[in-house]
Amino acid sequence: MNEQDILSQPVALPEGVDYDEYIIGTYLVCFPANIPVPFGAQMLAIEQSTGTWLPVPGETPEVRRKHVAKVIGVYEVPDYEFSVPSSVETRNYIVQIAYPEVNIGEQIPMLLTTVVGNISMAGQIKLVDVYFPGKYVAGFKGPKFGIPGVREILGVPDRPLLNNMIKPCTGYSPEVGVRLFREAALGGCDIIKDDELLADASFNPVEKRVKLYMEAERQVYEETGEHTLYTVNISDKVPKIFENAKRAVELGCNAIMVNYLAIGLPVLQALVEDPEINVPILGHMDVAGAMYMSPYHGISSHIILGKLPRLAGADIVVFPVPYGKATVIT
Repeated sequence: MNEQDILSQPVALPEGVDYDEYIIGTYLVCFPANIPVPFGAQMLAIEQSTGTWLPVPGETPEVRRKHVAKVIGVYEVPDYEFSVPSSVETRNYIVQIAYPEVNIGEQIPMLLTTVVGNISMAGQIKLVDVYFPGKYVAGFKGPKFGIPGVREILGVPDRPLLNNMIKPCTGYSPEVGVRLFREAALGGCDIIKDDELLADASFNPVEKRVKLYMEAERQVYEETGEHTLYTVNISDKVPKIFENAKRAVELGCNAIMVNYLAIGLPVLQALVEDPEINVPILGHMDVAGAMYMSPYHGISSHIILGKLPRLAGADIVVFPVPYGKATVIT
């Protein structure tokens, strides 16, 4: 086998991969004990890049050299060094696959299709981490404000920021909501968000909420000298979500909120990159549990709640805590 043939294979040593040119997916994979692991791992790499379930004429060695994904690591957990107990029916592995960045481009839809995609339906496979090369990350504009910008707006350089959400979740009028908003702002809350279940409802529209709440924010600032961010929930279908956002900004709202997994990460990214939407954006994590709660399927929480919304440009992301109603392991 010559060098070109080697380069067309769906496997490589970690030291043989240019990490500036590849996105690395790390997976927890559970294979039946009788499946040859090198074969199974390479099938995952081929499925998510150039190949399919049988050879096709267009998948030439040249195509594979440039575009095939490569298995760069397979680590068994537990690590059976000498023999596998006869009682073992399945074996767990950490598998690392390197995907050519050129296959994906600087966008989130094809990123998810590549690193999760069809193999999410292939059994017990969970994406537990993803590595992005610097040039890939540089293709995203990222948050307009980030935590430093939010702290600057609020004039709170050091201490933890206090976030409050108005309850009940939905079913009340703007007039009821503004009284609750004012009380929370006077109580010292830095950020007050809508509940994810209330957006542009007929009984409590975005426009009326923004007018009332921001007037209350101005009044509280005059009394206390402390600003409060109101993250109005603009979640909606496209293009209505952009209309909601721009109207809220026109009316003086100083932040917005989106249910970022429900609306889609590309929509979040488009909101962030719109020059007319020049306020911080808070992302709410509803739907996330369907993606990360299983120990053997889906995508790990730090990707869903951290890396991906950060890549899309969210300034703030709401996430579960060990002492909340949506618990996580401490």
